[in-house]
Amino acid sequence: MTTSTAGKPRLGATGAMGTVIKVSSVTKRYGPVVAVDRVDVSVAAGEIYALLGLNGAGKTTLIRMLLGMVRPTEGQVSLWGTPVSARQRAVWARVGYLVETPAAYPELSVRENLRLVARLRHLPDSAPVDEVIDRLGLREYAHRRARTLSLGNAQRLGLAKALLHRPPLLILDEPANGLDPAGVVEIRDLLLGLAEAGTTVFVSSHVLAEVARLATRIGIIHNGRLVRQLDTDDLAGWARPSLRVSTRDLASATDVLRRAGFHPTADGDGLTLPDEQAVAAPDEVATVLVAAGCPPTHLTVAREDLETYFLRTVGGLDGGNG
Repeated sequence: MTTSTAGKPRLGATGAMGTVIKVSSVTKRYGPVVAVDRVDVSVAAGEIYALLGLNGAGKTTLIRMLLGMVRPTEGQVSLWGTPVSARQRAVWARVGYLVETPAAYPELSVRENLRLVARLRHLPDSAPVDEVIDRLGLREYAHRRARTLSLGNAQRLGLAKALLHRPPLLILDEPANGLDPAGVVEIRDLLLGLAEAGTTVFVSSHVLAEVARLATRIGIIHNGRLVRQLDTDDLAGWARPSLRVSTRDLASATDVLRRAGFHPTADGDGLTLPDEQAVAAPDEVATVLVAAGCPPTHLTVAREDLETYFLRTVGGLDGGNG
């Protein structure tokens, strides 16, 4: 499988090439249950937009509305300015998608599955099939029946079907599901390369470290509501800094720092201090510890990663301490 070393594409919220996805005040109710609640999203051409949320937050429901599989109760979803509808065949010819578990004909081989999709999409010859097999690292599995594939290779086959017709828009629900670490990196490089060439990618994922490396923008959905959107370049500005302290006597250091008015918490083999004063003046923390006979062996100011930021965000909405 070939990989790209391209960095993240950098388009603004409206993008140099226009808006591809427009979600306007969309709500989806199932009886008394509100699965998606007044969501607004705009995704520009060439962007990689990642949707993050806990299980049941509304990610897959929103993706299904993007694909016309589910009708919104209220609001509108548009692709390239055209309202989403099952009748819009010209629009669907420009979309590749993978939603939840990848589907395949179990008794057909990988190549036969892809040739069938090619015929259904009226592609002219088998060249795209060979190309996408190589691109997804499926060459040695091309003659294997789909039912014999591992979860990771079944996922690769699902991605191959989504990419087969070279769509300008990819909508992917958990594309890294079942992949080993090397496969996750390969898919990341593939999607980055496609976005650099102008493909728009809308993806949901729970692999937060990968999202931070992949996405240009992130939306956090919680209990059906889009509670935060940010550019990944701006994450450092949103993430909360803290002071990390290592010392040989954590229990004594914790007691000393609490008496000095700080709020340390044990974190592995060290302490974390979220206090603004500690972050702004770590030398004061060091002075307090040295004076009490608990000298620090290491101090460093660190910022949250995306996982910590995400958990703090949704934890705060649920009444946590974030």
